Amino acid sequence: MDGKNEVGLASLLKILPPVEFCCVYGSALHPNNHDKSSMIDYILGVADPLQWHVENLKMNRDHYASWMVHLGGARLITGVADEIGVGVHFNPFVTWNDKMFKYGVVRIDDLIRDILNWEMFYFSGRLQKPVHILKDNLDISNVNSVNLRAATSAALLLLPSKFNEEDIYAKICSLSYMGDLRMLFAEDKNKVKKIVQGQFGLFQTMYRPYLEEHATNDFLRFSSSGGHQVNISQDSSLSAVSSLVSILPATIRSQMMMRLGEEKKVGKSGQVIREVVINSREEVAECMQKVMRHRVMISSARQAVSGLLTVGAVRGVRYFANKMSKAWKSWT
Repeated sequence: MDGKNEVGLASLLKILPPVEFCCVYGSALHPNNHDKSSMIDYILGVADPLQWHVENLKMNRDHYASWMVHLGGARLITGVADEIGVGVHFNPFVTWNDKMFKYGVVRIDDLIRDILNWEMFYFSGRLQKPVHILKDNLDISNVNSVNLRAATSAALLLLPSKFNEEDIYAKICSLSYMGDLRMLFAEDKNKVKKIVQGQFGLFQTMYRPYLEEHATNDFLRFSSSGGHQVNISQDSSLSAVSSLVSILPATIRSQMMMRLGEEKKVGKSGQVIREVVINSREEVAECMQKVMRHRVMISSARQAVSGLLTVGAVRGVRYFANKMSKAWKSWT
């Protein structure tokens, strides 16, 4: 991204209270996106959402749904986000410098927790796709390496013994859409394909190090396809499966243990390690998929309800209509 575009994207931060973290995600980063009327999406990580919204209401009262401002202000805004949603409050349809923005405000501790543990699999899913970081006081980009490594392992478990680079990036991209209620009726059905093909080079930059890491351990083998990507074959043995599972976040492995059983082993340092019982690759992959689909379904449902409440009736209908329009274009 060139300097001019970066300055343009960062301009929104000038009219908001200070943040610890800011990234742009979504279609604004797609090189083939020529729709200048589409919203530019931001995630803002802040130390204290309540205090942040108090300050932002003084500066940008019109960014919020009027009923939330009048009935409870910042306390109601953060309450709905935490108790009904997944800890994030979105303000869509914000106009500034002849552009339209949508920004989501999340507690930075919750953002980090989701990145590392996939507790909601909401922010972690967004950060598994290309994003452009504009501010990063806490080195979230480095923390996110744990998330990217785990996403690589999850995708490999769901892929056959032979595939190509585009296949694995598409599988990684699809992880956060498994079980997402919006994909049933209000999203472009070709969304994953468009994201990967449009940002293939960015996916390579993000994930090649983790693929090469597995190749170093002899779990993957690369062969040239004669194009811009490589063909890949993977070790499908139970020991390779065990290695992939061990990289998944503890919350996912714990849920898998409840379904498949657990076994305890003594590690090199003498500590007891709990591991998922692995009888077959197919069984493990199916189990992990069910665990993640359920997690995404719960998060997407909670955030959908929270979103409808926080944006207000008029803007809610407008936002939903925008999503349905994209879905309709992909179906016809």
